Amino acid sequence: MSRGGGDGRPQFSTGQLGGLLVVLALMVAGFGWLQPRFFSTATLALVGNQIPDLAVLACGMTLVMVAGGIDLSVGSVVGLSTAVLGHCLGEWNWPVWTGCLAALVTGAGCGLLNGTVSVLAGIPSFIVTLGMLEAARGGAYLISGSQTRYLGDGLEGLSAPIAGLNLSPSALLAGLVVLAGQGLQSFTALGRRLVAVGENDQAAWRMGVDPKAVRIIAFALCGVLAGLAGMFQTARLGSADPNAGIGMELGAIAAVVIGGASPSGGRGSVLGSFLGVLVIAVLQTGLAQIGAADPVKRLVTGGVIVLAVLADAWRRKAR
Repeated sequence: MSRGGGDGRPQFSTGQLGGLLVVLALMVAGFGWLQPRFFSTATLALVGNQIPDLAVLACGMTLVMVAGGIDLSVGSVVGLSTAVLGHCLGEWNWPVWTGCLAALVTGAGCGLLNGTVSVLAGIPSFIVTLGMLEAARGGAYLISGSQTRYLGDGLEGLSAPIAGLNLSPSALLAGLVVLAGQGLQSFTALGRRLVAVGENDQAAWRMGVDPKAVRIIAFALCGVLAGLAGMFQTARLGSADPNAGIGMELGAIAAVVIGGASPSGGRGSVLGSFLGVLVIAVLQTGLAQIGAADPVKRLVTGGVIVLAVLADAWRRKAR
């Protein structure tokens, strides 16, 4: 997506997405040359089954950042949603579907609170969500008693690979969320309004768009997807860990920036952010397979993020 003359119309930047696909292809080829087993179906399945939580988080973060905000609390909201899910299933013996619904409602509530306080009080979103980052994590520890709750096979169906596909239902659901998110951006009035508000909220107001309502909706959707990420992570680990999601907000922001979103708002696509998630996942998996130490992986990943931000700055200067 690129800026489109201030009318808020989502524009699909095929050139930018094509560049990300080229980067992915070069990374896969490079790691495959350094470590031949990287080309195995097991590695591809590993990458696909590890990214559902980050993929849906990046989807929600894209909507917020396109609208000119940022949500630093999503990692903690993942942890809080996980703790609520574990408590509902393990302590209250709720059915799985009602526990999952409670996790989604928890995420939605956090996102709605973030958006409402930030917009109505006129406080920058990074400050409000920084407060939520601490509050949600504290809530996760209180609900769980700071203990990991093992849930057995209650959610195993979400994480178990489907025979013949080697991908889990979580991975397939994450793919559907990405497609739905891109569809929302490209084909709905809300998608156009997100761009218009992110480009210039005063101009959007003059066109009849309420920037406050649009931003609150974006934060609420981001919260719902953080709750969904908590479900995916709980299913993969087989346990509800109050420490779940620590640092995931940084991974989501990194994926969105790598995917071409502008930190200043008004530009970004869910599909681009998903490719950013794949770039991070392939990079980390490849570095692990060639034996790179964790500090090296963090150094390289950080360098890629900085390069993505520099590329965005160069694009803006060129325009």
